[in-house]
Amino acid sequence: MSHSTGKTLNLKLRVWRQKDAQSAGGFCEYALTGVSTEMSFLEMLDILNEQLVAKGDEPVNFDHDCREGICGMCSLMINGQAHGPDSGTTTCQLHMRRFHDGQTITIEPWRAKAFPVIRDLVVDRSAFDRIIAKGGYVSVRTGQAPEANSLPITKDVQESSLDAAVCIGCGACVAACKNASAMLFVAAKVSHLAQLPQGEPERARRVLGMVGQMDEEGFGNCTNTSECEAACPAGVSVRHIATLNREYAKALYCSPLDLDGKLLTSTGSGGD
Repeated sequence: MSHSTGKTLNLKLRVWRQKDAQSAGGFCEYALTGVSTEMSFLEMLDILNEQLVAKGDEPVNFDHDCREGICGMCSLMINGQAHGPDSGTTTCQLHMRRFHDGQTITIEPWRAKAFPVIRDLVVDRSAFDRIIAKGGYVSVRTGQAPEANSLPITKDVQESSLDAAVCIGCGACVAACKNASAMLFVAAKVSHLAQLPQGEPERARRVLGMVGQMDEEGFGNCTNTSECEAACPAGVSVRHIATLNREYAKALYCSPLDLDGKLLTSTGSGGD
């Protein structure tokens, strides 16, 4: 929907308020008037907080940082949709012209066992950090950037790797999935490096470590509904999940493992 420049909206907001992870939360309703359609969604929340503070009330806590669709911090469920009604868009890029006068907007945090609520709309996504840490490092000495044509990578592989690399780690895939699965996130991180020569030395160890940590964090299983791809603001494709499954199977069955299931060497090739 579109609105003329300068139009304002009167809105009813249903906002999830929760003191901490141990406290019971609930929705609070707020009336907000004179909201410009040119505002971003987060700017609208800023206005709400200014009014709450002016009245001596506690402001609504929500995550934000770059407000340019890059950092992935603005993690909100808006009317039941991760990041709101626009596809390929983060919450900070969502504008109020997508809503209409008199509309009720329900705003919630991500809902996942592995993303416990810290306060109000803020959740703890450090589970993603621990998964990344389990991925280890790239042991190649990078030095200066090499001449692009010196690396034996075809254009289609480059584009596929970059398609995975655009993941911003916001967690929308987890929030949108009925099982709270992190498969798209992990697949993006594994697929990105698995397709490049620089990711080859730690290839097997990386996928086993990241999948193992994902399971340990309590994320759900993937049932291939593709809700994760639909919610992803970066447009990461579910085909990377197939890549993840192949990489995991090769690492599990074709790499030298000890009795505890750990790689015997730090340079497993993933079975290639």
